[in-house]
Amino acid sequence: MGGEGEENLGGGGDGFESNESSPRGETDLIQEITSLVESVAQLGDYRRSHRKDCFGLVRRMKLLLPLVEEIRDFSGPIGSKGITCLCNLKKAFIMAKRLLKVCNEGSKIHLSVESEAIMMRFRAVNERLCHALESVPFDELGISDEVKEQVELMRVHLRRAKGRTDTQDIELAMDMMVVLSKEDDRNADIAILERLAKKLDLHTVDDLNNETLAIRNLVKERGPNGDNVEQIIDLLNKFKQVIGMEITDVLHNPVIPKLQKCASVVIPHEFLCPITLEIMTDPVIVASGQTYERESIQKWFHSNHRTCPKTRQTLAHLSVAPNFALKNLILQWCEENKFFLPNKNNNASSENSGPAEDIYSLVNDLSSNHLELQRKAVRKIRMLSKENPENRILIATNGGIRPLVRILSYPDSKLQEHAVTALLNLSIDETNKRYIADEGAIPAIIEVLQNGSTEARENSAAALFSLSMLDDNKIAVGLSNGIPPLVFLLKHGTVRGKKDAATALFNLSLNHSNKGRAIDAGIIPPLLQLLNDKNLGMVDEALSIFLLLVSHPEGRSAIGQLSFIEILVEFIKDGTSKNKECATSVLLELGSNNSSFILAALQFGVYEHLVELKNSGTNRAQRKANALLQLMTKTEQI
Repeated sequence: MGGEGEENLGGGGDGFESNESSPRGETDLIQEITSLVESVAQLGDYRRSHRKDCFGLVRRMKLLLPLVEEIRDFSGPIGSKGITCLCNLKKAFIMAKRLLKVCNEGSKIHLSVESEAIMMRFRAVNERLCHALESVPFDELGISDEVKEQVELMRVHLRRAKGRTDTQDIELAMDMMVVLSKEDDRNADIAILERLAKKLDLHTVDDLNNETLAIRNLVKERGPNGDNVEQIIDLLNKFKQVIGMEITDVLHNPVIPKLQKCASVVIPHEFLCPITLEIMTDPVIVASGQTYERESIQKWFHSNHRTCPKTRQTLAHLSVAPNFALKNLILQWCEENKFFLPNKNNNASSENSGPAEDIYSLVNDLSSNHLELQRKAVRKIRMLSKENPENRILIATNGGIRPLVRILSYPDSKLQEHAVTALLNLSIDETNKRYIADEGAIPAIIEVLQNGSTEARENSAAALFSLSMLDDNKIAVGLSNGIPPLVFLLKHGTVRGKKDAATALFNLSLNHSNKGRAIDAGIIPPLLQLLNDKNLGMVDEALSIFLLLVSHPEGRSAIGQLSFIEILVEFIKDGTSKNKECATSVLLELGSNNSSFILAALQFGVYEHLVELKNSGTNRAQRKANALLQLMTKTEQI
């Protein structure tokens, strides 16, 4: 990874001299080490994806302070071994500080996209610390038994950390795979985007403005053509679209739009919309008492938010009231300062009554005795539920979910298709996921999945995927016998149907009981077919599901046949970078539980391909290949 492999130990912005060929006095070294610990202790919180590792590293640095203090208080001369130990410790601490600053200030998306590379950096820091502690001359420096015991214990922990392989967040990896795909841009993906945004703490305007600045700094360091820069910017823009923010050119445009035409005029802070930071022309008050530009807050609401962007509190209602007092103050200030307000065509104040009344009427028509009226209503509800988040809320609050679930049992295939697709659209809203399940929709959707038209079955699979974002719904789908028809669709469906089934089955298999159900339903043969038919472009999805299934005893028994081991070896040899990474992970999981799988892979010539992967694969592939090679060495010694 460019610029993030072997650490450059120069002073570079940290203010520390690093040329130890002519070391200064031990007092300076000890002071620098102490200052490093103090500075990382003040960094505060860290990005969620690596928070545990960061706090663990800071804790280790603090635990080594008693050692440094005893060296400082030692009355005798410190020999060359002692100086070397301090120099090594300082280098390790500088390396640690740089990594901690990245996890404190860096782009959250970058840390997620390159999670494996960041983990490699943590591992490198641990190795550097372990190396530094191996050279401590305890006896020469008069180190107390208590501190010596503490240091020895830390060395043991560091050695364990060095040999341990961390567990990948498979759900996060799968979400990333779906979101970054340019082939499938349907509504169900919005639910994944929202879940990703929450996982990465990127669901407010302030979060995304700060992330934009962090990405711009990343681009300055790497250049616009650096590794994954395009993907990172693309995902940032998708997050912005979800909450209705304007998409700007991260590389060139400022994050915050220019607020005035005359540089000499400073606009009072209270006149600026907290979302856009532009002067307000139509200020309105929301239920929390905060004021926003009408257009901005309505975009926020239309993006499925029910909170105040500034206070983050859940709003009692989504109604807004004009802030006439503030508007008059803004107009007065503009006149006094000869400042011209942007000319905005605002008809928003009268926009909201129409759609609400239409939806109320349409929901009533869903229960009509006239079939043609029902057809028109369900088709219109399908369209409205696709258009924007507010419609999804209005349809649900006006009682639209229950009649849609009832329509699923109608013999009219087109009515079924419209109803299940409307429920798919409605399920994008997190609250609606629960409402839909509570109305008994899951068994009805499974019925359509088994017997509906092609498009209805595909959208049923997508609906089950969306609903199963909630753990309770994962269990409900499994208990309602929803997995066998998904497996059938995976085997016999269209390309789109197979993709819908695969994403649903992946999500459901995050539940341990559902893994056994999927295996019993015969998921293994269609997954193998996906591996064999590379034209479908679903190898990574299939391998990701295999990686979940091999953590189950029945899965290992069903999957670990010689033919499958040979397929894995073929992907490790000739697959894409991602294929190699996934196949190696699956083989490692199999081999960790049964050495016969390792021996079989060796017979198929996997060893030389793992050596090559260890040297030239992705960061994660290198780690998995290394772990497999170590496992093979142990297996051969048995």
